[in-house]
Amino acid sequence: MQDEAQRALEAIVMVADSPADPALLAQLVELSPAAVEELLEALASSYEAEGRGFRLVKVAGGWRYQSHEDCNAYVERYVLTGQTARLSAAALETLAIVAYKQPISRAQVASIRGVNVDGVMRTLQQRGYIDEVGRDVGPGQASLFGTTTLFLERLGLNSIDELPSLGDFIPGADVVELLEHGLRIDDDEPVTVTEVEGTPDGGGETAAAEGDATAGNATGHSAAEGGAAAEEGDDYTVDLAELSERRSIIDLDAEND
Repeated sequence: MQDEAQRALEAIVMVADSPADPALLAQLVELSPAAVEELLEALASSYEAEGRGFRLVKVAGGWRYQSHEDCNAYVERYVLTGQTARLSAAALETLAIVAYKQPISRAQVASIRGVNVDGVMRTLQQRGYIDEVGRDVGPGQASLFGTTTLFLERLGLNSIDELPSLGDFIPGADVVELLEHGLRIDDDEPVTVTEVEGTPDGGGETAAAEGDATAGNATGHSAAEGGAAAEEGDDYTVDLAELSERRSIIDLDAEND
């Protein structure tokens, strides 16, 4: 009886277009789900022991046949000889965000990626990798999306819990330190500032020097004297005050005479 049930299970799983549900298989062969699970696990072990090019595995809650990972190179060569309808990098990024953050809305995905994701989300939904799983309780009641059983089938996973941990992709502390060191600016490193000709400071000083020299020449003084007067502006002002005071004294003396 068990041999016949095993053959029946092999045939059903072989023709199924999606992973066969153990409960449905149990109804078809008139056995308990636990007994069906035991028979399928025994079949899977026998295939592995015989070194077959295929395996009987449990994915997305059901059982299916799939090629052995040791034969991936040959299967890939066969699949790539023809149409290559692959997902774009943007679609893969969006699908990863939905897989790890589900349930999640379009706006939340767009916030994480920093770009509009309406077209990519529509493509993933049309291909059957994501679907609407509920509504947000907040204002607007945005649609929430999650992955489908087809997504689990494509990745060979039995449940979403089998996704690899995000911690496996985070670089170590030493790598983070090296990255931060490369972006850090040393305070001791000299910063060179190049002065541009014609700036207000430089131009003003040049004009002042030239003006002083011209004034000196016009009054019979040398250019050096004019420059010295410009450099000693405060002293020059004091000298004028003293001269003015002396002139006032002289004028008073003249009046008294």
